[in-house]
Amino acid sequence: MRTAIRALAITAAAALTVAGLAACSSGSSGSSGDSKTLTYWASNQGTSLQNDKEVLTPVLEKFTKETGIKVDLQVIGWNDLQTKITTAVTSGQGPDVVNIGNTWATSLQATGAFQEFGDSEMEAIGGADKFGKVALSTGGAPGKTVTSVPLYGLAYGLYYNKQMFKDAGLEAPTTWEELTADAKKLTTDGKYGFTIAGGSYTENAHFAFINSAQNGGEWFDEDGNPTFTQKANVDGIKRYLDLMQSDKAVNTSNAQYDNGTQAVSDFANKKAAMMLTQNNANATITSNGMSADDFGVVPFPAPEGAKDIASFPAGINLSVFKNTKNKDGALKFVKYMTSEDTQTTLDKPYSALPVLASAADSVSDEQTKTFLDIYNNKAKPLPLVPAEDQFESTVGKAMNDMFAKIATGGTVSDSDIKTALQTAQDQVSQSVG
Repeated sequence: MRTAIRALAITAAAALTVAGLAACSSGSSGSSGDSKTLTYWASNQGTSLQNDKEVLTPVLEKFTKETGIKVDLQVIGWNDLQTKITTAVTSGQGPDVVNIGNTWATSLQATGAFQEFGDSEMEAIGGADKFGKVALSTGGAPGKTVTSVPLYGLAYGLYYNKQMFKDAGLEAPTTWEELTADAKKLTTDGKYGFTIAGGSYTENAHFAFINSAQNGGEWFDEDGNPTFTQKANVDGIKRYLDLMQSDKAVNTSNAQYDNGTQAVSDFANKKAAMMLTQNNANATITSNGMSADDFGVVPFPAPEGAKDIASFPAGINLSVFKNTKNKDGALKFVKYMTSEDTQTTLDKPYSALPVLASAADSVSDEQTKTFLDIYNNKAKPLPLVPAEDQFESTVGKAMNDMFAKIATGGTVSDSDIKTALQTAQDQVSQSVG
């Protein structure tokens, strides 16, 4: 799955270096100083890089026709985007406009390499009021001027195979207890109740966060210091691991799934009855031959009595490099990409949730309504601290190792989880300090 959220490992030292680079290398970004051309790095949102080019090219051609500004489009896969942005940030040789996973926003903001959307910049793109409040809240750290604005909205939902549930006499689960009972019952005849990307550190970190949030847990204190070893965090991770470990409802081969697309394929090919993934998975599901009528979506259920949190407000944001040679053109492009017309055009092929306040009332599709409700009412933001990317990397990779241990016959205890979280916390504490 091209999950919109990927960790960006930028150290504090790099942030300080970049602040200087951004100040001294103005004019290095963009396309050789041609004010009539913008370089745009788009993230992979469709079924392939080529699919993205096919979707975006006519949209960008329309922008050129309206403004006279050409757009040099580069679609970059998620495995490469992290490295390319890191390199661009540290070298000052980046594009004019770039897509970022919105959980990167605070980390990138701290580098000083990106244009703030202050009053004049926000007015130039149509005003802050045009965005939904939840969507705009992902643009940077609380209390600071945002350095990114929302482009595509995403949320996690629990997908389930309608026929497999019907055949087993089951309804879609509304509590974690129901989910695990259903998953175990549906694990039969070589099929499994649940499929996960157990080898993807970003997916694992996301589910560590969601399960912990249901417990009332926090990963950082008010000063931005890591608090990874809280009992709520340990319990949340254990609950997720146990889908494979004690419930035996996840195929141990899933420990090697290093991206969500593999889990989506298992679901689409009826090898598993449930999965937790983002709404942009729909295109991949249908491309695997599964009809949209064959599956349903409900909010990811919490344990009985726990907090009703089913996701975080995920998605893609747009940022402008501060050293662009064409700030006015870049802002025109951001305004165009976040206009009602362009949003309507792009939300459908990308199965994205609307990020504009005006669009929410026009949603009629039931699945989209479900995801929009999750996004607006049942989502807790990932930690809005500069070290958020390090949380994803350290905790997620620790969970990769835990799933690998389970898959090879080992057992992961509460104590093992706490020890791993202590190691991760120590690593992050050193960089924060």
